[in-house]
Amino acid sequence: MVSGTKGSLNIELLISLLESSKIHGWEYKTQRLKELVKEDIENVLSKSGTQRFYLHKALFELHKHKITSVREMLIGLISLNYDDVVDQAYRRYYGSPNYCFPLAGTLPSEIIPLLKLHGSFRWNRQKIRGRMRGIEIIPMGSAKSYLHAPYVFIWARALEILIECDTLRVIGCSLSPNDAHLIDLLFKAHLWRGKAFDIEIISSTSDGDAIKMNHGFFRGIKTLIELGTFISEPDTINPFKTWLKYKSIAMLGEDRIKGTRHLKKVVR
Repeated sequence: MVSGTKGSLNIELLISLLESSKIHGWEYKTQRLKELVKEDIENVLSKSGTQRFYLHKALFELHKHKITSVREMLIGLISLNYDDVVDQAYRRYYGSPNYCFPLAGTLPSEIIPLLKLHGSFRWNRQKIRGRMRGIEIIPMGSAKSYLHAPYVFIWARALEILIECDTLRVIGCSLSPNDAHLIDLLFKAHLWRGKAFDIEIISSTSDGDAIKMNHGFFRGIKTLIELGTFISEPDTINPFKTWLKYKSIAMLGEDRIKGTRHLKKVVR
């Protein structure tokens, strides 16, 4: 179909271009690309592989610690990923995820929402109002629509959480043009709040600088190196792990971390 140089490819942009071109067989070709993306993600994130992941679990362990909870309150999680890596970590510390499906019944306010803005590969069987239902993901490409259930409710809840928050931590998201709807959501939250909230970019220094340059209309953006003097490794290979390491030490101290299950793997 197409040829290109070696290296990474913006597959979502390619799908969008094919969709808008309306060339012969564009529907089949874009659908096939979307299927290949799903297969690729699921093959990489096999069950045996994800069981070894611990950074998401360590993040929840940090927030669940009684010392951290006094100083910071986690009010919600927003994800653009189709996989269930964060879902598995959530279950370990908070139980069954609160996806904020409409008509799913009223849940206690202390149950932290996990808002998957594009859906999940694992939503093929979800119990809503006593019935098992399959929920389609919002696929890659330009033809994204959020104005149908359950996504209209999920995005509205995400807006509410962003309005309430003082600090948004962005982990592993470049806020690229592919994320235009997310950027619009952040902009609306700022308008409703009437003041800016901090946006901490947990990413490489170069990625953080690019986000700050491209989205300078958000006044509260802070790159990894600007998050405090406790981070002494801003150009690390794994910014999430590095931030989590120094954040945990600053919050709990190394002695308390020794008694944890997942955080001690981050610090050692």
